[in-house]
Amino acid sequence: MPLSLWLSMSAICIIGAMSPGPSLAVVVQNTLAGGRAQGLLTAVSHGAGIFIWALLTAGGIALLITRHPALFDGMRFGGALLLVYLGVRSLRSASQAAEALANPATSSLSGSPARDGFLIAITNPKIALFFLALFSQFVRAEAGLTEKIIMATTAGIIDALWYALVALVLSHSAILERLRRRAALLDRIFGVILLALAVRVAL
Repeated sequence: MPLSLWLSMSAICIIGAMSPGPSLAVVVQNTLAGGRAQGLLTAVSHGAGIFIWALLTAGGIALLITRHPALFDGMRFGGALLLVYLGVRSLRSASQAAEALANPATSSLSGSPARDGFLIAITNPKIALFFLALFSQFVRAEAGLTEKIIMATTAGIIDALWYALVALVLSHSAILERLRRRAALLDRIFGVILLALAVRVAL
């Protein structure tokens, strides 16, 4: 792949990663609940989900999904149900947030950060649409498997690095302590945000 094309694709991937949405909410929530380690794990697992979507799109499978409404809707509702689960879990844990956040090693508020990050990426069909639009501009007819893997890897790494940066900033001691003092309120806010996002995804 020519360097100029790779740079253009990377710039669009950066903009896409920085766009706020359910993924950002989950990364932030897991970082506040479990600290830097859980935030970074969520970021890496989300990047892995993005890599899979990008690779499938480069291989043409995402086009199949988007052309079949039943498959697309199934994934969309699956993603909405995941957001409902995360939102309800957040609301139910709000009363225990202060105690759990004070002891992140034993905290169970965020469940499995690796699972959360991966599922929030892999159940979002809008990611398929994003890469379908993106890769249609950059996948060349003569592109081989190696070039497609490079494109997918680039997208996954950029995504993971962006959310890792978010986790690192939020887990800074000065910032984290201030946020932890408002732990219960933040958990309720995130619960409402995730439920609202679930409605938006479903509709």
